Order: sequence, then C-alpha cells, then structure tokens
Amino acid sequence: MLKKPEDMLIELQRIADALEQMAKMGKPPMLTDGYHAYIWGANPDILMPVEKVNHVPLSLLQGINQQTDILYKNTDRFARGFPANNALLWGARGTGKSSLVKAIHADIVKSADITLIEIHREDLDSLQRLLSCLNIDKSKRFIVFCDDLAFEGAETSYKSLKAVLEGGIEGKPDHVIFYATSNRRHLMAREMIENERSTAINPSEAVEEKVSLSDRFGLWLGFHSIDQGTYLMMINAYADAIGLARDDTSRAALHRAALEWSVTRGSRSGRVAWQFITDAAGHAGIMIDLT
Repeated sequence: MLKKPEDMLIELQRIADALEQMAKMGKPPMLTDGYHAYIWGANPDILMPVEKVNHVPLSLLQGINQQTDILYKNTDRFARGFPANNALLWGARGTGKSSLVKAIHADIVKSADITLIEIHREDLDSLQRLLSCLNIDKSKRFIVFCDDLAFEGAETSYKSLKAVLEGGIEGKPDHVIFYATSNRRHLMAREMIENERSTAINPSEAVEEKVSLSDRFGLWLGFHSIDQGTYLMMINAYADAIGLARDDTSRAALHRAALEWSVTRGSRSGRVAWQFITDAAGHAGIMIDLT
C-alpha cells in the first residue's frame, strides 16, 4: 500500500535526523580555545570545558610536603616536554589526594600549556577513544585524571586502563600522562582478591592479573591519617587565608572548636579541616575566596 505524502515526509525527516546524528558521532570531540580543563563524557563522546576548576592554592595544602614535592616535580617535567611517570595517589579519605592534583595543575598552568581532563571511572572503557581525540594535537600536554579509582566484583574495565598505561601495542601517547586517586593501594577490594583465588584454576596468576594494574603507575604516593598537630596546621593555614580568628585568644578558641569538630566526625583530615573552616566562616560572616 502506498504511503501518504505526510507519512513519507515524517519518515524522510526521521532518516535525515538519524544521518545527522551519525555524522556528529563520526566527528571526534574537539578542544575549545581558552580552556585548560575538561570533563570527558562517553556515549556520546564529549569534552566539556570547565571554566573554573574547583581547587585550593597549593600553599594551603599542609602535612603532605613530600607527596607535593614529588608530584610537582613529575608534573613540571612533563609540562616542559620531558619524560614523567603516571601517578597513583592512594590512601585514606579526605587526605588531599585529588586536591593536590588540581592544585599542582593550577599552579603549573600559569607558566606552561598543560590541560587537565577528568574521566570518570565508569567511562574508562572509552579511554582509548579519549586518547584518539587528544592525538589530534600532539603539541599540547594533557593530564588525564581519574578520581576515586577502584574496581568491584566482576568489573573488567581495568583491562582498558592497563592496556593504555603500558600493556597495549599502541600504548599511551608521549604527550599524555595519567593520574589517579584511590582509597586502595591495589585498586581492588579484598573480596575481589579472595574471589579470584577461590575461583581461578591458577589463583596466583588470576590475582596477579588485577594487582599488576597498580604496577603500571611509576609513582605510588601514599596519603595517611594525620596527627593533631598537622590537623591544627591545616586549620591555621585556612584561617589565615580567609582572615578568621586573627588574635591569639580567638585562635585558641578556634583550635578547641576544630578539635571538637574532628571528634564528632571521627577523624582528622584535610577535608574535615576544610569543612570546619567553612562552618566557622559562615558563623563569623566571612566570605571564602581563595582565588
């Protein structure tokens, strides 16, 4: 039966829309001039420019001097075109792992053309496509950053990352470096290790397959729980930066309140210190601007 003209128009429009969408998908996402940070999204692939990266100044990160020195030098070498290592920042929650990556990028980008691109863990299967996009302009330097990297259960996306870091034929481009943060040193839960041992024909080889992912990071930087003195150093640095509790009496009261705050949170960390300062600044009517 012949279709009505209006039905044919609808169908032709549907075909045209589909072809247009396919054409868009065939074009790799492009970087936007004037931006030094992006978020990668997959399916459909997109590079979303970030106008202002949420970071704190490098000078305010206390208690992680050694980690800062190592990662800064590694990033600076890479930004200047010299060889550098992929880095895994692992350790306790709230100890400044992701803050350090963003703070170092913000400091180095003042004098070098280096771009930070965040990829979410659930999008790691598209990592090779992201690298293909970054290969369009090899004159630029890129840090691909994955925050809170870990693998659960039967996940296999770690294989994509492992191949890119070292194991694949193509490997990682020289103008791209990979930084990741994780609460786990080996990026996998203990139950995953035990499950591999119990179900594999050769348990040691099955575990090695996953644990070897960590070995592909040239830098392992550990972040650990802090003592009371370091916690109060963080409080002082943040308070000085925003003009809070300037005299000795007010600062002593601030310390008492900060210690009580940490007890209610059950931990001392940079994150807890910043949460306390945010609360204290609100009570004091002080605006926070660290830029």
